[in-house]
Amino acid sequence: MPFRLNQSSGIPLYLQLMEQVKHAIETGELRAGDQLPAIRKMAEELVMNPNTVARAYRELEHEGVIELKHGLGAFVSESVVVRTSVMRKAHAIVQSAIERLMSLHVSEEEIRRLVENELALLRLEK
Repeated sequence: MPFRLNQSSGIPLYLQLMEQVKHAIETGELRAGDQLPAIRKMAEELVMNPNTVARAYRELEHEGVIELKHGLGAFVSESVVVRTSVMRKAHAIVQSAIERLMSLHVSEEEIRRLVENELALLRLEK
């Protein structure tokens, strides 16, 4: 799982690393329980400060993406992989519905209004 960061993009390196880890999980390159490289090893591979990697790992842990186990390392969280699977299925459903609505010549704005109205109705029912 080679991560690549763009030093000149203007996006902080720790954010780039976080997004790459999330993307690797979403694409299945990283799975629940997989171990990420140690902070020092990741810093060496990416030619960056170990504190920057540590910050990315802490933020990922705070978001529930990874679990940091003292003395053992960083591991992909079980819960985030389950959520990713649910979101993949949800994306397919939404994509199919939008394609069907567009085949009926319903505009983007009309689709947006339909979805927002349905969500508002669901909130009212609660």
